[in-house]
Amino acid sequence: MSVGSPTPSAGGAGTHARPPLAQAVDVVKRFGPTVALDNAQLEVVPGESHALVGRNGAGKSTLVSLLTGLARPDSGRILFGGEPAPSLADRNAWRRRVACVYQKSTIIPQLTVAENVFLNRQPTGPGRFIAWRRMRTRARELLDQWGVDIPVDTPAADLSVGDRQLVEIARSLSFGARFVILDEPTAPLDRREIERLFARMRVLQAADVTFLFISHHLQEVYEVCQSVTVMRDARWITTRPVALMPRTELVEAMTGEWMPEKTAAEPRDLTGRPVRLQVSDLAGDAFSGVSLAVRQGEVLGVAGSSASGKIELAETLVGLRRVKSGTATLDDIPIPFGNVPKAIASSIACVPRDRHDQGLVAGLSVAENAALTLRSVRAGRFGTISPARERRQARRVVADLDIKTPGVEAPVSALSGGNQQKVVMARALATDPRLLVLINPTAGIDVKSKEALLGLVDDMRERRTAVVVISDELDDLRTCDRVLVLRHGCVTTEHPAGWRDNDLVAAIEGMSDEGTTHD
Repeated sequence: MSVGSPTPSAGGAGTHARPPLAQAVDVVKRFGPTVALDNAQLEVVPGESHALVGRNGAGKSTLVSLLTGLARPDSGRILFGGEPAPSLADRNAWRRRVACVYQKSTIIPQLTVAENVFLNRQPTGPGRFIAWRRMRTRARELLDQWGVDIPVDTPAADLSVGDRQLVEIARSLSFGARFVILDEPTAPLDRREIERLFARMRVLQAADVTFLFISHHLQEVYEVCQSVTVMRDARWITTRPVALMPRTELVEAMTGEWMPEKTAAEPRDLTGRPVRLQVSDLAGDAFSGVSLAVRQGEVLGVAGSSASGKIELAETLVGLRRVKSGTATLDDIPIPFGNVPKAIASSIACVPRDRHDQGLVAGLSVAENAALTLRSVRAGRFGTISPARERRQARRVVADLDIKTPGVEAPVSALSGGNQQKVVMARALATDPRLLVLINPTAGIDVKSKEALLGLVDDMRERRTAVVVISDELDDLRTCDRVLVLRHGCVTTEHPAGWRDNDLVAAIEGMSDEGTTHD
């Protein structure tokens, strides 16, 4: 596919009978010398789910900040229903027009559902005291209106991630907005929660609620969206009906390159290699009776729902959790459960499930983040690493992993999501581990960064590293030599390389016994 100059085409922006609910017209936004948006444009029609896709750094987040009134364009216009956007100071006017549910929840865990729904606008009675009963009644009416069946007195900390999102959507709609931006909403969800979210989106669409859906998971675009806008390098590339845009063309528009369809890994005979990781009858938080073996240079995938115990198993292997019973050894040496520094010193490395909360120290530089694990195994006197050595290490990994950064001294928080994840991977690989555990390694990053990170798994094969990939994404598991499926904390089936998507999904959902059954 050849992507031409950014002018709306037939079936895309500017041809709908109904006036656009939200528009960005020739928008330019600069941050110093950096051009974050260059004549970008977007038209979202009432009642549709419109996908906004592009690689990290394409300009999506900047466009969202303009659509939600957090920033003002340097030139161009933001319109709602054909009318100019309110002034940035009029927050209530913005809330009536648009709401954004971010990947990182804004729900306060210590408050109840009702308190979160009416945060900072609680109904009051005599003496301006909070009218608690009226607040709970109004919260129940609001949730019922939008089909959210959650008790209003439930502490938000007890909600699933999916339920928190539904509460955020209901809270947004309560201000009067009928345009909701969902920013990477499925990144923290398992398949069952994703289907629930999509079902709720379809119901709300029927009630004339409009969604701008931002996701790096392209299959979801085809599941839930009617139109798609592609951005690349701060520019608008194309807007098309989803039904008229094959996946290969969508990827090409995002990357500027033709990319072949992915194929499953070819089976490899590893029977002659020594076992590197041996797990025997292991029981811990949310799993029990787990036994498995990973040979040198083998890549083992672990799949399952959010309640399967797969995350807890992974975090146990890397020292984040203790065990209740069972054993695990790395090259015949017991793994130090519940002790991360000892696990790192034992040549175990991890890319955690949440790069923001677990993977990075936002206030530190790229160099400091990339060298964090070295302090546990290769520090000099007094447990320190010289700044010069830190910078050398960082410059090497920046080149090896193609990390886009102004420099190794730049704060890691200034990088795009894909480049931040590469820094997390660099930190894990810095110790040349014998066991590498990857937990949802490509969550929230663009398609090109995914290819780069998963390509590193092949490098680990060549080094004879044992790799365990725990993921909700089928593409992450495609590179694995075999995939174990966990349900209710137990290994139920094993699928060799070359598995079919339908078979693996059926096993995850408990709808099939295909594959090798584990008794």
